[in-house]
Amino acid sequence: MKYYIVAGEASGDLHGSNLMKAIVKEDPTADIRFWGGDLMQEVGGTLVMHYKERAFMGFIEIIMNLRKILGMISFCKKDIAEFQPDVVIFIDNSGFNLRVAKWAKAAGFRTNYYISPQVWASRASRVQKIKRDVDAMYVILPFEKDFYKKYDYDVHFVGHPLLDAIADRKPVDDTQFKKAHGLDERPIIALLPGSRKQEITKMLSVMLSVVNDFPAYQFVIAGAPSQEKSFYDQFISDKNVQFISNKTYDILSVATAALVTSGTATLETALYKIPQVVCYKANNISYQIAKRIITLEYISLVNLIMDREVVKELIQHDFTTKNLKKELTRILDDNERTQLFEDYYDLEQKLGGKGASRNAAKLICGAIEK
Repeated sequence: MKYYIVAGEASGDLHGSNLMKAIVKEDPTADIRFWGGDLMQEVGGTLVMHYKERAFMGFIEIIMNLRKILGMISFCKKDIAEFQPDVVIFIDNSGFNLRVAKWAKAAGFRTNYYISPQVWASRASRVQKIKRDVDAMYVILPFEKDFYKKYDYDVHFVGHPLLDAIADRKPVDDTQFKKAHGLDERPIIALLPGSRKQEITKMLSVMLSVVNDFPAYQFVIAGAPSQEKSFYDQFISDKNVQFISNKTYDILSVATAALVTSGTATLETALYKIPQVVCYKANNISYQIAKRIITLEYISLVNLIMDREVVKELIQHDFTTKNLKKELTRILDDNERTQLFEDYYDLEQKLGGKGASRNAAKLICGAIEK
């Protein structure tokens, strides 16, 4: 059978690659064409466009690149029509994917969505369009099934794919890792400033401003695979800061604490049982618009899933050197860490166990066969 998958960003590439592996196990003759990244390309199939070519962030940035984005949407539709897949699978990336899904459904293609758009965060009215344009939705957060049920839309909760992605990795030896990357023996504080240039620019300088206040620790920037080291160099001036690219999971596996830009990385950090401070700062205009649209009490997935504050969130004007120093000091305290570890365990139980990619693939392939 023929599968067309549309994913964006590093997280979409990761989850897309694991879904592709599961699909191939279900359907060894699968012909897969996709939009994604390096991880999906390693699985096989045909890469149409890399996510690096369409990494736009925030309302202002999207408006400035609107003509380019519309051109990509048009090209995606044309490419699907030429490929004639048995199913089109959309992964997250709602701004792009929901527009293509509307066309694909109307054109007679089977449409599946893996990892729901965050309609529960803002503009819930989009659920009606999703019901119209998406034949089957596979969600990865436990509260999403109940959310959609309120709109009479039956979706499949398949578990969270990060549980598989982390469980399948080989353990990292702390001493060997530090030696291999030129680090000393001090405990590591990981810095995860995001994957896009706009957010790294906003986040990293403030994260680095607390380095000299914690001389007993060494700070390691987890470089995104989508960015060159030369881009990060403009922010690094302290000898107590190291940079390691494309090794985020390895860094987290040996870290003592982390400063994390809000997004999927907050959940990844929690699943590695690393105490963290969640940070976020955007273009002020984008932030003011988002504040009026988003209705959530929290922005991190950890707090959203637990429905209470488990990790501290420093957002926009609260994201300062003073506050960051205070919160980092707090999560380095043994008593605070014990409570966080207990909360992280409860979080993992809520996510429903391993097998998300396999569960989704079975449902997708089974529906086509029927």
